[in-house]
Amino acid sequence: GVEGDARGVGSRDRVGNMASVADMFDVTWEEMRDKLKKWRDENNRNSEQIVDVGEELINDYASKLGDDIWIIYEQVMIAALDLSRDNLAMQCLHELRKQFPGSHRVKRLTGMRFESLERYEDANKMYDGILQEDPTNTAARKRKIAILKALGKTTEAIRELNEYLEQFVGDQEAWHELAELYINEHDYAKAAFCLEELMMTNPHNHLYCQHYAEVKYTQGGLENLEISRKYFSQALKLNNRNMRALFGLYMSASHTASNPKANAKIKKDNMRYATWAALQINKAYQLAGRGKKESKNSLKVVEDMLEALQITQS
Repeated sequence: GVEGDARGVGSRDRVGNMASVADMFDVTWEEMRDKLKKWRDENNRNSEQIVDVGEELINDYASKLGDDIWIIYEQVMIAALDLSRDNLAMQCLHELRKQFPGSHRVKRLTGMRFESLERYEDANKMYDGILQEDPTNTAARKRKIAILKALGKTTEAIRELNEYLEQFVGDQEAWHELAELYINEHDYAKAAFCLEELMMTNPHNHLYCQHYAEVKYTQGGLENLEISRKYFSQALKLNNRNMRALFGLYMSASHTASNPKANAKIKKDNMRYATWAALQINKAYQLAGRGKKESKNSLKVVEDMLEALQITQS
């Protein structure tokens, strides 16, 4: 509650540092542990929060955590690497090495630390060692691809990822990474293929639909624009709060409507879609900006969009 917050912010601990997370937010160590688990389950990369909560847990409550401590060490270590907190990463790694000497998982974490220090050769040696003992270790193979990407060797990274996917066709993370690499290389047809694979296995994921629609939109041409509009609509159907998909629907529909190759029916239909999207965007901005000065500018932009549509229509 408020008292808890006030007490926390004002108080100092033994060594004169600012108050702990437990005091500031008036939470128990169990709630902190559960929060970390929730972030792990949701695959969240919110490294700063993970370090804030996790560092306190491992320093003040290690004895209470039982076997949960090991997965927390791993989680905190990866977050610490994101934040260049090498001392904290080493603290976690040291504990994990003591508990699991020779473990491939701990060796992979050692490799990731080398990567964060840009010691790519050392990291690669570590991953090669893992793969010699276990050629099916997917995590080590993916780290090696991440190093190629970090070194700007995109063509090699693409080749390695394709080889990897021949063996592990169901690895969705790898398909997504490959799509990103193709987009960076402006190879939109191949990026679209990767996203099609993802949509087949995840038909209810609105972000994959939106991403696919963006790629088709970028490819351009009447046929791709129509596909793009269809998938922006699908993304909205799956999540009606996806503003990016709403803007995408507006853009793809208005461009389709003004395409010289479009026949009268296609033009008319797409004008309708674009008008609907612009009105929804207008509504969303009004709701978000009630009573705010800067919302007037945002609304002006949306009104200009509607006006531009009227011009296209005439």
